[in-house]
Amino acid sequence: MASSDWGYDDHNGPEQWGKLYPIANGNNQSPIDIKTSETKRDTSLKPISVSYNPATAKEIINVGHSFHVSFEDNDNRSVLRGGPLSESYRLSQFHFHWGRTNDYGSEHTVDGVKYSGELHIVHWNSAKYSSFAEAASQADGLAIIGVLMKVDKANPRLQKVLDALNAVKTKGKRAPFTNFDPSTLLPSSLDYWTYFGSLTHPPLYESVIWIICKESIGISPEQLAQFRSLLSNVEGDKAVPIQHNNRPPQPLKGRIVKASF
Repeated sequence: MASSDWGYDDHNGPEQWGKLYPIANGNNQSPIDIKTSETKRDTSLKPISVSYNPATAKEIINVGHSFHVSFEDNDNRSVLRGGPLSESYRLSQFHFHWGRTNDYGSEHTVDGVKYSGELHIVHWNSAKYSSFAEAASQADGLAIIGVLMKVDKANPRLQKVLDALNAVKTKGKRAPFTNFDPSTLLPSSLDYWTYFGSLTHPPLYESVIWIICKESIGISPEQLAQFRSLLSNVEGDKAVPIQHNNRPPQPLKGRIVKASF
């Protein structure tokens, strides 16, 4: 299994990642199941503050196991502050995770409950590091907002993203994606849980301050189906839809999950 060959199927999926990436069995892996009765309310946690400039939205890219919407991150026009963070973190990209069927697909679960999908808005510590690549492996390098998605009526705020998927049907395709503010995808309440964890796919660096919103957002079955219509193959090869791309919850191993509420 070459490093580029990891995926989500039996032969190359999460159960196999440890062969190439020993950190897969580390002490701070993500996602986790958030057991609400074991979370600790922390009154010192500040509200999270997002300030995203829609002009920094740059492009949408099919990365083969998902798609990323990426942002210009050479200055502090789009940042996340507050919450558990001591510095400001710069917006890099957002992406989604989903399942084969509508009854699972989120990576984080709450009291064992699986959601239909999960949005990740990824930021890096620009106060200490000079690039996402440099920050990605550092313990205080990344901060990711996770938003759980559950089946509901169509979510109009997701539509611009979904409409762009046709332009990046196959792996490696990219298309301009401009004038978009990802804070429009956040739930109305920004109460959150926070814990220290990792990227949820290789290289699985333990470098992420996770901020998981307590409130979920809606997505329709048709919108979830649009995610699954994305292809993991390059153009011209046999069509292989990305039917699921979620890692199951990992052991907490003594970590504390704090709650802002």
